[in-house]
Amino acid sequence: MDLLQQIVARAKADKQRIVLPEATEERTLRAADRVLADGLADLILIGNPQELDRQAAQWGLTNIHKATIIDPENNPKSEEYAQLLCELRKKKGMTIEQARELVKNPLYLGCMIIKTEGADGQISGALSTTGDTLRPALQIIKCSPGITCVSGAMLLITKQPQYGENGIVVMGDVAVTPMPDANQLAQIAVCTAQTAKSVAGFEEPRVAMLSFSTKGSAKHEVVDKVLEATRMAREMAPELKIDGELQADAALVPSVGQKKAPGSDIAGKANVLVAPNLEVGNIGYKLVQRLGDAIAIGPILQGIARPVNDLSRGCSVDDIYYMVAITACQAMGAK
Repeated sequence: MDLLQQIVARAKADKQRIVLPEATEERTLRAADRVLADGLADLILIGNPQELDRQAAQWGLTNIHKATIIDPENNPKSEEYAQLLCELRKKKGMTIEQARELVKNPLYLGCMIIKTEGADGQISGALSTTGDTLRPALQIIKCSPGITCVSGAMLLITKQPQYGENGIVVMGDVAVTPMPDANQLAQIAVCTAQTAKSVAGFEEPRVAMLSFSTKGSAKHEVVDKVLEATRMAREMAPELKIDGELQADAALVPSVGQKKAPGSDIAGKANVLVAPNLEVGNIGYKLVQRLGDAIAIGPILQGIARPVNDLSRGCSVDDIYYMVAITACQAMGAK
């Protein structure tokens, strides 16, 4: 069973409630029909019920009736949500009139459903920008305790089983925070390890804090940041297996790790890689994907108290289907 099949199996075994706020978008509705047919998750679809019925009939989708459908323009909980949103944002000057309008926005409505424990996670982005996806999540659901920055992890499934976890490596941050400071980098390390457990199913994440230096082979302030981040991550999560600073080859290749970082529990054995900044992370995963012919799954947003994930606007039905499974696995780990 490959990793995606494992993720789907875990999602089916403990069904979570996932909101799809862009339900009237064709790819999203087709993916929803498949999710419901397979019993992958319990879905909450946001959209006009008559429009959804019309689209389902037009496209031959026979399982949409299994979802909970919420009409943002005719929602009996609108006033309750508006009052709560106004309270959450009153220090930012939000008025009740503004809140009443915002809870009609499907992206905000979905986050309000999660905030009031009516759902476990949300996926959007087939129609919306990353900013539009993240804004209500950060305003309403907020970050996990002890976390102040959102980041994105990528699952890299390679054809090199001797590296990582049978060829699978989880890498962060590849999507969100351009220049993390030491504290943010520590948070990214802890969050990426959690994603490795909840989504990739790693029993023991082994985190390498990457740099162009291994154990003092070079001196620079950016190396110092990685060292400080490693120290802080150990304080944040004492049980976490983590080491740094390590060059990529020292992190992944046992013979190189033994030579460059003798005595390290992580060198040569890492299955989680934390890049020192977004530039390195984004370039690095794309090089592995294109030159190494790896499968890249993600980015998976992390650091939010309940999972909210962002799709590419060029996503496929398969992409949405598997992101539902990934979000469900994250939701299990967040409880």
